[in-house]
Amino acid sequence: MKKKNLFYLAALSLCMAFSMSSCSDDDPKPDVIDTPEDLDYTAENASAWGNYMYNVALLLDKDATDLYKYWSVDYNSKGSFLTQFKDQTGGTYNSPKACIEEMVQNGMWNIANEVGTAKIKDPYDKYTGGDKEGGIYAVESWYSWHSRDDYTNNIFSIRNTYYGRIDDNDVKKVNENLNAFASYKDFDDEGDIHENSFSKLVASVDSDLDEKIKELIFNAAKAIQSIPQPFRNNIDSEESVAAMNACNELANTLKNELLPFVSNELSDSKYDKQMASVVSQFADAVVMPTYKDLETKNKALLAAVQAFKDAPSDINFQKGCEAWITAREPWEKSEAFLFGPVGVENLDPNMDSWPLDQNGIVQVLKDQKWDDMEWSDGASDEAIEAAQGIRGYHTLEYLLFKDGKPRTVDTK
Repeated sequence: MKKKNLFYLAALSLCMAFSMSSCSDDDPKPDVIDTPEDLDYTAENASAWGNYMYNVALLLDKDATDLYKYWSVDYNSKGSFLTQFKDQTGGTYNSPKACIEEMVQNGMWNIANEVGTAKIKDPYDKYTGGDKEGGIYAVESWYSWHSRDDYTNNIFSIRNTYYGRIDDNDVKKVNENLNAFASYKDFDDEGDIHENSFSKLVASVDSDLDEKIKELIFNAAKAIQSIPQPFRNNIDSEESVAAMNACNELANTLKNELLPFVSNELSDSKYDKQMASVVSQFADAVVMPTYKDLETKNKALLAAVQAFKDAPSDINFQKGCEAWITAREPWEKSEAFLFGPVGVENLDPNMDSWPLDQNGIVQVLKDQKWDDMEWSDGASDEAIEAAQGIRGYHTLEYLLFKDGKPRTVDTK
């Protein structure tokens, strides 16, 4: 699962003490205790726990701030990455068409493929292949039971990229029940698709392809939301298979139909101006607001974690969990454009490596060596991966949640 598979073997070795008989609506319980999965907040580790949460949140805040800065201010000697992308002045892109090809291949297709073939299929293959423990612990965001919404937001990141705008009603509609909508035509509101969007450009040349892509985006999101909650307890359900297939169909269409369409059908110079407008609209109305939202919400997350550190309580654990879920949304909705500084500067694995090095987390709690979470230029790949496996959203998720609920300070 690209950067998220760094510590799979380490995490899996911890799971062999567990016995899971089947996927069910009840959370599987371990047969033994004193493993990283069962570690609780106690009076003895309270200070270290609060400090660990704070230091992880501090790094998340820094990475989110840096990411927005790289796009909006000077990224290198050639200016901001926003300018380089929109004007093709940075050397990476030589035309608007090259930018759109990046949006499709390393953006939209990449995350559709990851959700279908890794985030859902990897756990499914392990679980149905007899490795039930490995399947469960391959599920991303299982501490908070937030996997299903994470994956849905990944699909919405494709939708935002294709529609050229952010739909602020997405979360509200999903909470109302995405399955209540029969097709994208029922789900979309008037004005959801911007006039300078990628969708409008495709529709102007091949309306059937545009309709197909819009329907497949909607179908993938709907299929994911149809998986019984939580996904980690329903890995082998027919709904999981349907979601996997819907994401793969979307990914295949993006790669085998949309990408060739851009490379071939839009090669005529008469489309250059329209493509330039698409690139500008995407960068200005999707990327920049998403990264600004990410920066803002990670500052709020840091404040919530600081409040817990200063005054540990059940309500502050709960507020930290709420802030984590809120800060997680713009990150998941940015995964259709994981190119540029987010990849080059290692910010993606800094913030979102999965699975975690759970033994490493326990060791950090014991030693309180917060510097172990940081790495510097010139560090070996092994050193960087070791640092990334004990920081980021999922480390904070581990420290905030247990069995899908906020942890408590009850030490009885």
